Formats: sequence, C-alpha cells, structure tokens
Amino acid sequence: MIPFEVGPGLHLELVEERHEEELFKLVDRNRGHLRPWMNWVDEKADQHDTGRFIYNSIGQHSAGEGFQTVIRFEGNLVGVLGHQGWNKTNRRAEIGYWLGRRAQGRGIMTACVRAHVDHLLGIGGLNRLEIRCAVGNRRSRAVAERLGFTLEGVAREAEWMHDHFVDHAVYAMLVSEWAALPADVRRQKWQPRE
Repeated sequence: MIPFEVGPGLHLELVEERHEEELFKLVDRNRGHLRPWMNWVDEKADQHDTGRFIYNSIGQHSAGEGFQTVIRFEGNLVGVLGHQGWNKTNRRAEIGYWLGRRAQGRGIMTACVRAHVDHLLGIGGLNRLEIRCAVGNRRSRAVAERLGFTLEGVAREAEWMHDHFVDHAVYAMLVSEWAALPADVRRQKWQPRE
C-alpha cells in the first residue's frame, strides 16, 4: 500500500527518519489546534521527541504490529494517519489520525482514512477497525460517520487530557460491513475541492 496515491496531489507515505524535521515543524505550528484533542502535544517539545515517535513507528512496522503514515498534500506534509493496538488473535486494530489546521475542510482526512480502511479490511486480514475520539471532537467523529462506522457507545473518562478526563466516542467497522458497501464507495478517489 505505501506509498499510496489517494488522489491528485494527495499521498500517504510510510513514516521514515527523513520526515523528522518536517513533522516536528508541522506539530509545532499546530500546537494550539491539536492540544484540545491530542494529549501527546505537550510531550513533543522538540525535534528529538518527533524522532522517537518515528523510531517507535518504524519498530511497530518491522514487528508487524501496524504502521504510521504521513499525509502529503501538494508536496507538503499535512498530517499523520496510522493504526495501533493490532490484535492478531482477534484481528482488530484502532485507527488514529490528525491533520494540521490549514489542510482541514477539503475532505483530505476522510479520503485518507477510506484508503487506509480499504487496505486493512481488504488485504490486511483484519475483521474489525475502531476509531476512538473525544466526544467533543466533532471533526474526528465526522470522519468516522462519513465512512459509515457504527457508533457503538461512549467509553466514560477513557483518556486523560492534560488536566481532566474525556469520554471517548467508540466507532467500529467490520469487514463484512465494509465489503457490503459498493466498490466505488470503498475505493472512491479523492478529488480536490475548489
């Protein structure tokens, strides 16, 4: 799958060491935007922290426990998409993602998550994918809802967010549900919005 063209000018690339400086700068520019929903933002204080994330991501991929990708739009790194919590016995994983403020509102994340889900539930051998996000994170929830994920419930006080707990909306997609969608929906290519 990786690298993968999602649509004109939109690509997913496996996270690599060469992304360290660019990824750190993206996080640094978007701290205020990401902080309400990402508890790791304060921990990524310098470029070396980003390097550790990349090192761990490469290890995760090498161990066959999932992978992280960067999202590149018109040549610029604009976000991250990946999965973790890979449970081989039960064939499930959890998808996580974030996008810089300037790239929002163009359908980029929905298109990238669609491609990621199609890969994981197609040839990836998984039966279940989950998306968990703070109940108040409307943009992340909208991605899951646009792709037809089922809201299964709310996990109360599921994550410590800086100085308080937040509830998580728990969404899931089963391979049988994804396969039942028309192929043109599952593999729809992203078209840039004007």
